[in-house]
Amino acid sequence: MRFKNFRIGSDSLAFRLVAGAALWSSIALLAGGIILSSIFRQSVERSFDARLDVLLGSLIATTDVDDKGQITRTRDLNETRFDFAYSGWYWQIAPIAQRLALRSRSLFDQSIDLSAARDTERDISGARFFDAPGPEKQTLRVIERRVMLPGYDVPVSFTVAGDKAEMEADIQSFNSTVFTALAGLGLGILVALLIQVRFGLRPLERVRRSLASIRSGKATRLDGKFPTEIEPLADEINSLLEGNREVLERARTHVGNLAHALKTPLSVLTNEARSHPGEFGEQVSRAAVNMREQIDHHLARARMAASANVFGAHTPVAHALTRLGRALERIYAERGVEVTVQCPEDLGFRGEAQDLEEMAGNLLDNACKWAESTVTLTAAPASAPRKGRPAIIITVEDDGPGVPEEQRKAALKRGGRLDETKPGSGLGLSIVTEISELYGGELKLSESALGGLKAELTLPASSE
Repeated sequence: MRFKNFRIGSDSLAFRLVAGAALWSSIALLAGGIILSSIFRQSVERSFDARLDVLLGSLIATTDVDDKGQITRTRDLNETRFDFAYSGWYWQIAPIAQRLALRSRSLFDQSIDLSAARDTERDISGARFFDAPGPEKQTLRVIERRVMLPGYDVPVSFTVAGDKAEMEADIQSFNSTVFTALAGLGLGILVALLIQVRFGLRPLERVRRSLASIRSGKATRLDGKFPTEIEPLADEINSLLEGNREVLERARTHVGNLAHALKTPLSVLTNEARSHPGEFGEQVSRAAVNMREQIDHHLARARMAASANVFGAHTPVAHALTRLGRALERIYAERGVEVTVQCPEDLGFRGEAQDLEEMAGNLLDNACKWAESTVTLTAAPASAPRKGRPAIIITVEDDGPGVPEEQRKAALKRGGRLDETKPGSGLGLSIVTEISELYGGELKLSESALGGLKAELTLPASSE
């Protein structure tokens, strides 16, 4: 389920809040519906029994014994359904002794089975209520009472029965109405819960967008006013970001100080070695140069490692690559090398501009050294995320002789030079590999469609 950026997954806070509230609401509504249905059923049953009791009283009141000692009816009951055969409403009068009984026209030639009331206790008025099968196999609600009529020698059983289907129809209608209403209420509660959760969790979405802006370089801290519960979290995140920037600045300062502190003694050592010609001086000079290279390499690596973890670093790719392409084309203009650059304007690199230029510049310079006449540089978003985050792919191709597959791994190693006739130290591709790995990227070499070498550099993209 999703409302714009509001998503509900099985592992989300929104799902837990909505599912928990919906579960308890459903249980409460269902329990309420069952209780209401039970109360209504009891009310309808009491009302139905009371109606039967009134009819029984009328039946007894309108029954008498004539001069011959026979049970007679003085007048009919005010209920027309007693006159229609098998209407569902019946009465009968039966002496306890085996004598002729009177019955309503609706019973026709049938009688009410009183055997179902054997285990039913009578109330204080002498009546007993029970269920019994009817002539049409319907279920009857029956009331029966024994009365001693004046002038009659045995007790007389008066019975009135009504079809329970009428009562069940009323109960069913009530249940349908109640549970439909409760279902509608439950749906309304669910919608209200979704709205409430969306509104309540909106500040967390603001925090997510702010963090995305920080990661993409559009902001340096969480700005804005947050609810009381989230404000401490925002303050702690801002403090963490500020502390991280301070640590990185101190690290950069220490790296710079170390570089300056070492370069001066190395320069003195180199000059002294040159002033002492001979084998010893040459060895010292070579060692000093090697030390300078190692120091420069590790200081640069430390700087790159620090910049790769800077929050908010963002570099527009198109501007940097276009400038590099023009510069390399001018440098190799005498050889007639043409550099073509293709890059979307909105493409961004999540890192420092200096590192992007160093990586792309080394790849371009290497391609221009070996190219016959054409070098292409393209940049585009990666088709799939890398390590769960968006990425960009920078591709450099040339129409030079290329590199055999078995030698490509060696070309990526530090100091690896496949042709000593070409200028360079053999550090270009290894530097690109090291910097890209610090950013969580990678460099791959393969055969180009132009006939030369194809270098694919994958780097993290800045979120827009």
